[in-house]
Amino acid sequence: MELIELRIMDRDYRLTVSSDDRDRLVQAAGMVDARMREIRDSGKLASPDRIAVLAALQFAHQIIGESESAAASSSAETQRRVRRLNETLASELKAQDSLF
Repeated sequence: MELIELRIMDRDYRLTVSSDDRDRLVQAAGMVDARMREIRDSGKLASPDRIAVLAALQFAHQIIGESESAAASSSAETQRRVRRLNETLASELKAQDSLF
């Protein structure tokens, strides 16, 4: 474990992380900082707490959307594979019928 310092919207945060998670956490902090600054600079919100909540909601919405999209894509692919497998099995069973 190591102690790292992150800076998000001009505030410092100290966190203890494993060395395996360090780079990903630094990248995440950079994304959060960028999103919060974008929200702040749009002029819609001034309170850092409200900016943080809005940024968190935007990230959560994005993650859920990507997850649903991946699940739908996976489901469609699974259905295609099952359909092809059924067609292959039906064809093979029909070929087997002529042997008896």
